[in-house]
Amino acid sequence: MLVDSHVNLHSDQYAEDCDAVIAAARDAGVTHMLTISDKLASTEAIRKIADSHDFIWRSVGVHPHYAADYKALSAETLVEMAADEKVIGVGECGLDFHYEYSGRDMQRPVFRAHIDAARETGLPLIIHTREADEEMRETLETAHREGAFTPLLHCYTGGPALAETALSLGGYISFSGIITFKNADDIRAIAKAAPLDRIIIETDCPYLAPVPKRGRRNEPAYLVHVAERLAAIKERTVDEIAAATTENFFRLFSRAKPGSRA
Repeated sequence: MLVDSHVNLHSDQYAEDCDAVIAAARDAGVTHMLTISDKLASTEAIRKIADSHDFIWRSVGVHPHYAADYKALSAETLVEMAADEKVIGVGECGLDFHYEYSGRDMQRPVFRAHIDAARETGLPLIIHTREADEEMRETLETAHREGAFTPLLHCYTGGPALAETALSLGGYISFSGIITFKNADDIRAIAKAAPLDRIIIETDCPYLAPVPKRGRRNEPAYLVHVAERLAAIKERTVDEIAAATTENFFRLFSRAKPGSRA
């Protein structure tokens, strides 16, 4: 039993075969999924997918790439959207100083709205952070002093200091197929050091297909390869990794209740 904590099933890459992709994942042992919001304009497409399956939940939020399109976004809007019981997380949100499709001054207030919404709703904050470790650390620490919330660093690519900060705040770290990549020794080291009870796994599909599926469209069925590599890193069995990461997912996303596996 595996849970893919970060899928993008509304992507155009699944336009022709989304149902088949979901079925293949279930056949591979991926029994539950969280499909992620990239922007508010995607909400209805995401809602339709989640509402069609009792084993798929969804989030609400705006990726930092699209912050410029939602400059007036308020925590109140996110809180209202999160009232739906199928919504179990706030995000994906954060800071991306690599591409900067939206300027940093636009990203910051939009991210802050998500933090405030996560605090008010009690839902986990699903964080995208790239080349912004120091500012992300400072932002999380400052905001946490104003009131607790639970951060999740998704698809982790940062350094050890940011990971330690998130963990110290009661947060979690999610590892993707990146841990299977040849040149990802630094990320594998963080995965090895992280407490097993604070780790979850994801594909971030359709992106970042793991070895041995590199170069293909990623799918939630490929989560097994992430679990296998994490098992090797942690010197555990795949069954132990599956059990731990599944338990961690449902502890973190406590609004989610395991549904049918049929």
